[in-house]
Amino acid sequence: MSDITSVSEILANRYSVRAFESTPVDSELLQQIFTKAQQAPSNCNVQPWQVCVVSGNTLATLRDKFMTTLMSGAKPNPEFNWMPQYQGIHRERQFGSANALYSALGIAREDKKARQMAMANNWQFFGAPHAAFFTMDKYLDIMGAVDLGIYAQTLSLILAEHGIQNCMQGALGQFPDPVKELLGIPEERGILFGMSFGYAKADANANKARTDRASTDDAVQFFT
Repeated sequence: MSDITSVSEILANRYSVRAFESTPVDSELLQQIFTKAQQAPSNCNVQPWQVCVVSGNTLATLRDKFMTTLMSGAKPNPEFNWMPQYQGIHRERQFGSANALYSALGIAREDKKARQMAMANNWQFFGAPHAAFFTMDKYLDIMGAVDLGIYAQTLSLILAEHGIQNCMQGALGQFPDPVKELLGIPEERGILFGMSFGYAKADANANKARTDRASTDDAVQFFT
């Protein structure tokens, strides 16, 4: 159990972990955590999330399948709309996030090969012993996506309460075919995004990256 107990403390100390120890989380504890996450709110209580948690041999097989897919030169074919390109301040923040990671890894901006290899680590789950794929019926569209985001944040907070870290990954929704084939996910359900999780490798350079946050004045308006 983590020494951090309040939601405020968890949020103040969280970061996206991109290097994990290989030690798996106890299976009984995982069951308890995902049971608690079922209390997440959703629109009209529809609870649209269908979560696939992969570990052990299944995770190892997916790592191999993803690498085969990447090495083949396949283009991403997400089942939901990941096409919009960030603009303005959102683009600046995207660049800032990438710069924080590559600086922590010591990768120069012009070293495209090293950056590609760092990107490929997404589909190796950053060495994590577990991953979750968040899926839903495709027809739910944006309403279902909102609910899955709420669920994933709820899950993330409960994991952190138990000293378990994670990285939310849109990348895990970009190549759905090997996942759906291996896990038997039906065509009418789509993979929106995923999460790698486990125990952080404390001394890893990737875990030294930090990003800033916009001020409350920029993000929130109070009307009285």
